[in-house]
Amino acid sequence: MLLASARTPVELEHMVQRRIAGAPLEHIVGWAEFAGLRIAVDPGVFVPRRRTELLLAHAQRLAPSRPVVVELCCGSAALSVALGSILPDINLYATDIDPVAVRCARGNLASLASPACALQGDLYEPLPPSLAGRVDLLLANAPYVPTEEISLMPREARRYESRVALDGGSDGLDVQRRIAAHAKRWLARDGHLLVETSRSQAAESAAILARNGLATEVVTSDELDATAVIGWVSTPGAYLSKWKVGEH
Repeated sequence: MLLASARTPVELEHMVQRRIAGAPLEHIVGWAEFAGLRIAVDPGVFVPRRRTELLLAHAQRLAPSRPVVVELCCGSAALSVALGSILPDINLYATDIDPVAVRCARGNLASLASPACALQGDLYEPLPPSLAGRVDLLLANAPYVPTEEISLMPREARRYESRVALDGGSDGLDVQRRIAAHAKRWLARDGHLLVETSRSQAAESAAILARNGLATEVVTSDELDATAVIGWVSTPGAYLSKWKVGEH
């Protein structure tokens, strides 16, 4: 990948030295592959992981026609870009507290034909009030690494990705609690909240959503080594009929 990306021998040498120093390959070449797409990733921005394709698959399955979609903690907005490339007539909003991530997300979303915008702010804060009660899909790959476990992560993550994109508080679920606390205000009647989590945290993630008035389901993928929790306001039967076919 470095050979294919470098334009001169001098640039290649510089790239190799950065990689030896531990910089993520995606930051060096400027992009990451996600769901078969090249997503631009600027230095310091969270690198999209393949496991998040689990959220993408279930978002696609649950999306109604002409969906309104909000991605919180969007980073590069890889999830929004991938969903927007699949679904026609989608209306996308992405938010992140990190201005570097928002600039990166805006560049990526500009490639879509559908309306899409990236807004800087804390979770729901920058969203237009007119979206309340109208969001069909609320997506969140929020940070869920416990603070004390940040030091155990690979060096390229803990040194080169924004701390705010990794640190989920003492048990890793602080941001999820804040997302769940206000989700019902924003969700449409048949809307769904999809949150990435880990297998060990899944039960508590589901409990957090349930305590905030949402019915829940844990979905996993062995192939992606991924786990997510889906919450909804409408009846469980209506939700189950939408996703009972296929892998869960």
